[in-house]
Amino acid sequence: MDSSSPDPPSSLTVDSVADSLKNQSFREQGNDHINNENKNKNIKLRLEDLNWDHSFVRELPGDAQIDSIPREVLHACYTKVLPSAEVENPELVVWSDSVADLLDLDPKEFERPEFPIKISGTSPLAGAVPYAQCYGGHQFGTWAGQLGDGRVITLGEILNSKLERWELQLKGAGKTPYSRFADGLAVLRSSIREFLCSEAMHFLGIPTTRALCLVTTGKLVTRDMFYDGNPKEEPGAIVCRVAQSFLRFGSFQIHASRGEEDLGIVCALADYAIRHHFPHIENISKSQSLSFSTGDDDQSVVDLTSNKYAAWIVEIAERTASLVARWQGVGFTHGVLNTDNMSILGLTIDYGPFGFLDAFDPSYTPNTTDLPGRRYCFANQPDICLWNITQFASSLMAAHLISDKEANYAMERYGTKFMDEYQAIMSQKLGLQKYNKQLLNRLLNNLAVDKVDYTNFFRSLSNIKADPGIPEGQLLVPLKAVLLDIGKERKEAWTSWVQFYIKELVASGISDEERKASMDSVNPKYVLRNYLCQSAIDAAELGDFGEVRRLLKVMERPYDDQPGMEKYARLPPAWAYRPGVCMLSCSS
Repeated sequence: MDSSSPDPPSSLTVDSVADSLKNQSFREQGNDHINNENKNKNIKLRLEDLNWDHSFVRELPGDAQIDSIPREVLHACYTKVLPSAEVENPELVVWSDSVADLLDLDPKEFERPEFPIKISGTSPLAGAVPYAQCYGGHQFGTWAGQLGDGRVITLGEILNSKLERWELQLKGAGKTPYSRFADGLAVLRSSIREFLCSEAMHFLGIPTTRALCLVTTGKLVTRDMFYDGNPKEEPGAIVCRVAQSFLRFGSFQIHASRGEEDLGIVCALADYAIRHHFPHIENISKSQSLSFSTGDDDQSVVDLTSNKYAAWIVEIAERTASLVARWQGVGFTHGVLNTDNMSILGLTIDYGPFGFLDAFDPSYTPNTTDLPGRRYCFANQPDICLWNITQFASSLMAAHLISDKEANYAMERYGTKFMDEYQAIMSQKLGLQKYNKQLLNRLLNNLAVDKVDYTNFFRSLSNIKADPGIPEGQLLVPLKAVLLDIGKERKEAWTSWVQFYIKELVASGISDEERKASMDSVNPKYVLRNYLCQSAIDAAELGDFGEVRRLLKVMERPYDDQPGMEKYARLPPAWAYRPGVCMLSCSS
């Protein structure tokens, strides 16, 4: 992707205008659920007292039928449906105090004996209006038609004391019209992975959906983990997911795919999203002159102040580009980047067969279903997300909301934003003030050749001193723990790279102490490796939830050394490479 783009004709840029507008308070006002005198106070509520709102149901067309019979749902954004998963003596496995704080939920609620029953959907929550969302999507590059929330039921939206809108939904809560041939349930194994990774990504500083809590259902669920005709029974579970919105690219695609009759829904859904989640876009005034040359021969321009939908898709493209750059920086591979797994808010969404890089391999995919073509491998993520943006833009063009020039401009902004963010992130990881393409390319090649652990390497890199006088035989000492079993030729390659790196460090003029503190703040010591998840899952399936909770606490401080927790930063053991640990299927 080309990192160049035409300069705006004024000092204003999309980024500067969007950032300044987002810093203003364009919050919804006058909501009867919130007392303005209580705003920003330390309010702690019981489940029964949460401030529910239901803008999605209130403002968008719904399904005329109210049932969970699998079927094609037409002319609707959602279907009202109640949680139906069978639950027997549910237990609270793990919870997030920080997510409870977002909702103004008193953390003491997790101690209530009846909490697992209430949060499983078995006992209806007062004020909730449950529904499942209708959406479609491209799966592995092929249009799959209607997909929808097949095992997710949204309870509604919470308005907290800051007037922030948070959507709560239960994953594994039972059948919906979108379940197709599935049972609408989830197993403990996949639920633990989703809960932990949602929270781990947040504390890494990567935009993500969150998770409030996870409960067992007390029932068994049958799953064929490897699609090999050997199903087995596993413990069932329900995770409560939280995000400001779970709208996806596919939420728009499904209606655009159904022809003229449903194009109005695309427009209504776009208006809804902008009104509630991008309110700064409706406040862009023409005085801000957000006009940009497209670089075409006819010198035409894209004016983002004259079409809010154009400004909107540009922001979605940029948010997505920023998200993917952060994934690449931390070595995260999503595994299933279908368009129905792409958030319009630029969040990491839908944790299935994800994986953090252990031995560095650009072609790594954690998804067994993806193995033939490795469409969603680590190195492909930037280009795949651009492809997904293109499909989303096509839906908006079909609804006559944006022109092809505006769509192309959004693609261009994606490329520019990704390169800017990625270069900045990798420079920070290296402790450099300026991006050095040659230095980074040589490093990534070395990492790939020797299958070096990505996370541990960058964490160790801050120990190198900016001293060109270090004897050649001592240059690799700070990296000894991560450069394992390399021969003479490879030692020479690494020594040459470290010499090159030290020259750059000297030129930067930053003290070793300052640089180490800066690098350790962006290079995590702890990431949610798949084998760590599996250890916690193995214990939880035997009724011991302690390791899940300990792992959460470690992942809440990924950049701290955390004395006594060093085992969570170790390289994967041999058993971590068995099927079902390092790689998983989409089945859960």
